[in-house]
Amino acid sequence: MTSRGRFSRNAGAAMLAIMLIGVSTSGVIAQTAPANAAALPMGSASLSAPPSSGATAAVPGAPTQNLTETPIDKTKAVAARVRDIFNRVPCLPPKGISQSMGSLPHVAAKLAANKPIVIVAFGSSSTQGYGATSPEFTYPNRLAAQLHRKYPAAAITVINRGKGGEDAPEMMKRLRSEVIDAKPDMVIWQVGTNAVLRNLDPASTVKTVEDGVATIQASGADLVLVDPQYAPAVNARGENAGRMVSLLSKVAHVRHVGIFPRFEVMRDWHDRQSLPFDAFVTKDGLHMNDWGYACFAQLLGDDIIRSVDQMQAGVRLPAATAVNRPL
Repeated sequence: MTSRGRFSRNAGAAMLAIMLIGVSTSGVIAQTAPANAAALPMGSASLSAPPSSGATAAVPGAPTQNLTETPIDKTKAVAARVRDIFNRVPCLPPKGISQSMGSLPHVAAKLAANKPIVIVAFGSSSTQGYGATSPEFTYPNRLAAQLHRKYPAAAITVINRGKGGEDAPEMMKRLRSEVIDAKPDMVIWQVGTNAVLRNLDPASTVKTVEDGVATIQASGADLVLVDPQYAPAVNARGENAGRMVSLLSKVAHVRHVGIFPRFEVMRDWHDRQSLPFDAFVTKDGLHMNDWGYACFAQLLGDDIIRSVDQMQAGVRLPAATAVNRPL
């Protein structure tokens, strides 16, 4: 389906929801998140629960409604989906690529108990947000806004611990003070790109990553790894990039943690969806632009939400689902 077709369908859904709300005789108004979350500081994107209007929001990916669902509940759900539509970018998920986070038990348990959640985004310039035109458009802030829309009653804090130019050796020096000491329920660790650019041995780098994974797991936090980006500067070192991607996938499988396959997702944008690099990468040929960060955060958020919802619905998930790539 074309982008124009998808927009028409979404616009139709929006009009339907508006009509449903308008004719509701109960006076229930769906709680609405801001169209754009307020610009958040680069270091921390803290989202607390907004004032309750008595409505419960739901977005795509939520479990199927049960048989006791009322017409009012259905109206609320439609309105919430429409609200999410207007906050999403026209970003297609890749075909044939597993992005499963596996189980996220700590995040799911905290949400079920209505307890505050802390997520630390750990990494280099991709996490810090180099290439974004505003702190609001970095991937951690985009992700925080998406999770807030999905879970409006939850106090969710996403802390940005990205630092440009670093890779696993430098990150390990601040893992304790900037990540573990924040007592996170979940860590999203973006790693490997600068090691490729600096021609560091992928095997040595990934051994360091394994040590970091063990430390994060010992803290009790859920963990998702994010591999390098598919971009001209990385692709110029294709052999090292391929090894890094494969080895990080293997670590995720062996250590039973999640992995978001950014390299394959971005390759799908370029190779299958025929997007030119300048549609999602800045002029430096390395960093993502606003659209790239938005799509990356959206797909990552969708996967996190799907995993949490499945756990809350009682679906048994593996500790993590590794991406099938040749080693």
